[in-house]
Amino acid sequence: MTAPKERGLGGTQVEGRQAVRELLLAGTRRAYEVLLSSEVERKDIVEDIVDLAGELRVTVTEVSRNKLDAVSRTDAPQGVVARAAELPESSLESLMRSTSDGPPFLLAVDGVTDPGNLGALLRIAECAGVTGVVLPRHRAVHVTPTVTKAAAGAVEYLPMALVAGLPTAIEAMKEAGVWVVGLDAGGPTPIHDLTVADSPVCLVLGAEGKGLSKLVRQRCDVLASIPLHGRLASLNVASAGAIACYEVARRRV
Repeated sequence: MTAPKERGLGGTQVEGRQAVRELLLAGTRRAYEVLLSSEVERKDIVEDIVDLAGELRVTVTEVSRNKLDAVSRTDAPQGVVARAAELPESSLESLMRSTSDGPPFLLAVDGVTDPGNLGALLRIAECAGVTGVVLPRHRAVHVTPTVTKAAAGAVEYLPMALVAGLPTAIEAMKEAGVWVVGLDAGGPTPIHDLTVADSPVCLVLGAEGKGLSKLVRQRCDVLASIPLHGRLASLNVASAGAIACYEVARRRV
């Protein structure tokens, strides 16, 4: 099984039971083939995958565990790997538009290179009601098999835009009336006091360890922080993203 050549967001190889099931359920892109380990019992989620693949006329090929492991690019594909068309890209302009559901609630990542963290962020974002994700074309991980597995299907539902540079994209968002909030350990505004959360808003999360880059930090409208009451000085980017996304979501209800 060879995945198509990726030119943009990626996501052509999907691994993990939940991620493959959501790929087939969402129907937002074409699935070409599902590989299934011969050692996996066809029940529960696996049974759903086989049934959905049959309805969609997607080939299901049973292979040995060794062959599946050889194809897999994650440590634990859970006995299921799928090949699909590349994820569709959205434009930044389309993400910035309000809809009947309300003003845009965007998430941008600044230099996040750990695929597990990006996948977790996408899963959190989808569950919190984020309406679009902004990813830099360079200096950041795109949607690898590890991302699809950690995201557990969120990539099928989240519109995502690739931008040449995040600082320029931030300026475009500000011009369009979107408040840009950078999450920063030294930010003067506690995330719980964020007054712009119910407006068009974009949360910006920085890279693991380094945080926001200098240019991105300078261009944000607001720098918000998460109060820490223990001995540790920081949170994992996915944990910080969960707190920030749900604080915004809480104020938008």
